Amino acid sequence: MTDSWAVRLQAAAVRGDVPFRHWRISDVLPAELAGAAAGLDLTPPHVEDTAGRRETHNGSRWFFNAVMQAQFGCAATVARAFQAPDMVAMWQSLCGVSLAGCSLRIEYCQDTGGFWLEPHTDIGAKRFTMLIYLVQPPPGEAWGTDLLFPDGRLAERASGRANSSVIFVPGEDTWHGFAKRPITGVRRTLIINYVGPEWRATQELCFPGQPVA
Repeated sequence: MTDSWAVRLQAAAVRGDVPFRHWRISDVLPAELAGAAAGLDLTPPHVEDTAGRRETHNGSRWFFNAVMQAQFGCAATVARAFQAPDMVAMWQSLCGVSLAGCSLRIEYCQDTGGFWLEPHTDIGAKRFTMLIYLVQPPPGEAWGTDLLFPDGRLAERASGRANSSVIFVPGEDTWHGFAKRPITGVRRTLIINYVGPEWRATQELCFPGQPVA
């Protein structure tokens, strides 16, 4: 399954170079899997203010770790797919990055009104970042990630459409964030990272002790 899936994703990837190199892909997940992920029976956390960072409320975050994979079949399916050698090899080829020794980390985010993220770059242990938007925003609302110039100016906003994604290899210029704006309902996304061996929060990993590539 993942071999043909990886080929399809590579063929569908559209590269952009402003404000930094990134790729956009539509229809990332198979339709049935995308629907299952979007409809996971999880109560959104009550978060007063993120202070612009997800780690402000670490205790209320969800990850596709062993516990979630055991509880939700779609979590296990997504994790196995992104752990598969052919999928990892495709990302390395597409993005020109080495993921040797990295581990898979997938966060399931549920953002509600008042959520925002300050500009940041993801540099450090994160070697690859992919954001998959799971639900369609209400008319007139923009739920895509802001891609920023180093001075903080908005260069582009990802579409945020259901089952679309934006991908980049973290570097010193990969500034992105989410300016505070209306969120009616729940903005559900997957954040997929391959992280280096220095990553300490192993409880967040899909397969601790099983690096990819």
